[in-house]
Amino acid sequence: MSNDTYVECLVARKSSTLMKFLKILLIMLAAAFLFLGLLGYIVAMIVGIICGVGAYFVSLQCVIEYEYLYLDKEITIDKIMGRSRRKRVATYEIDRMEIMAPMNSYHLDNYRKREVKPKDFSSGIEEQPDKRYAMYYEGNEMIIFEPNEDMVKAIMNVAPRKAFKD
Repeated sequence: MSNDTYVECLVARKSSTLMKFLKILLIMLAAAFLFLGLLGYIVAMIVGIICGVGAYFVSLQCVIEYEYLYLDKEITIDKIMGRSRRKRVATYEIDRMEIMAPMNSYHLDNYRKREVKPKDFSSGIEEQPDKRYAMYYEGNEMIIFEPNEDMVKAIMNVAPRKAFKD
């Protein structure tokens, strides 16, 4: 008998102002240098092409989404750049999770003192109420993410003493 639950959730990351500025700057530089290149300056043409390629890669970093996939007691997180390139960033087993609760939950009070570097796979926006969850994993990782209601229920079903909704 298979008791596999499948839940998928997509969250768009808030775009950085610096990345937007850098993208616009590189596009303007590419246009200017390519124009100079058309006037006969070969070095300017090469610099223009390099700026154009740089603008492409920066634009991929401007639009980032995270896809959470819950299947068979495992959470997989993929990073989608520029709505076209996908990269697996992490896989977490629910059995190895210590606790999962909303960011401002009192359940996390004993864990906040730990010296762990957070891994943020959320939208980066602190809404009211905050939809982000913190998950402490194997004592050395804190994962911040924004699961939907179905994913929280699925995790609570397999780990009722470790997952909280408050």
